[in-house]
Amino acid sequence: MHFNERIMDQRLMNDDTKVVKLCNGSKKTESTSSKIKKLSSAYLDIIEAIGEDCSRQGLLKTPERAAKAVVHFTKGYEENLSDIVKDAIFDEDTDELVLVKDIEMFSLCEHHMVPFMGKVSVGYLPNKKVIGLSKIARIVELYSRRLQVQERLTNQIADALQNSLNPRGVGVVVEAT
Repeated sequence: MHFNERIMDQRLMNDDTKVVKLCNGSKKTESTSSKIKKLSSAYLDIIEAIGEDCSRQGLLKTPERAAKAVVHFTKGYEENLSDIVKDAIFDEDTDELVLVKDIEMFSLCEHHMVPFMGKVSVGYLPNKKVIGLSKIARIVELYSRRLQVQERLTNQIADALQNSLNPRGVGVVVEAT
């Protein structure tokens, strides 16, 4: 696969098919099953390249299992903010800090594709609108389940709350290893 053909962005199109935006700006349609097939083939190549015997019993299904894991680890590409927050924003006359601490987070470093995990704390000062607390954790998951760096993850979570609620202030702390 050439660099400009690598998948960069996905949106859910229907049950199993996504519109995929490529590095070169073009778009194509791809189903989850075809994505798993392509990733399985790539993992088979990796296993062979490191010198392992792909016919060994313990490795027979590893390429497909690894492909399914990567699809799960990057499921944030299949979701969008508007679907998460659509029915969860409420008018509320409060000006007290809303704080959700220690939201578990798992992501893949975009530079090496190795996992990093940790906790995220999110706080905001309402401006006549609040969001259901569980949706804050869903926003964290939306952006963490993509190839990421901590700095962008922090900004994306803060921007999502700012754009959805227009609060008087937002704070996000990501503690990860």
